[in-house]
Amino acid sequence: QVQLVESGGGLVQPGGSLRLSCAASGFTLNYYAIGWFRQAPGKEREGVSCITSRNGNTYHTDSVKGRFTISRDNAKNTVYLQMSSLKPEDAAVYYCAARPSTKNACDVAPRWYTYWGQGTQVTISS
Repeated sequence: QVQLVESGGGLVQPGGSLRLSCAASGFTLNYYAIGWFRQAPGKEREGVSCITSRNGNTYHTDSVKGRFTISRDNAKNTVYLQMSSLKPEDAAVYYCAARPSTKNACDVAPRWYTYWGQGTQVTISS
């Protein structure tokens, strides 16, 4: 059974850090680009970051550039999103998603992604 499971969400103060994990089972991530998305209440799902399958090229949307880092460990079949200097506007449910791709670049348009996790809540509050 193909599955993506996010973990690592929680409550953090503004300026704090969290590391989200996205663990895949039922398939290998080696041939998939992985994206992280988020959705706050009343807002559309937003693409945050992505990483390519082979060369590990990354993309981060402007609002998180310099604060978030996406990485992957293919041996562990897991992708990470390190989030630092968190702001109240970063609060959302964060989802990871996978799309079969061996391209050297990725994008965060949700419509291209095939498999989705159930999400993990990130709350920013003092």
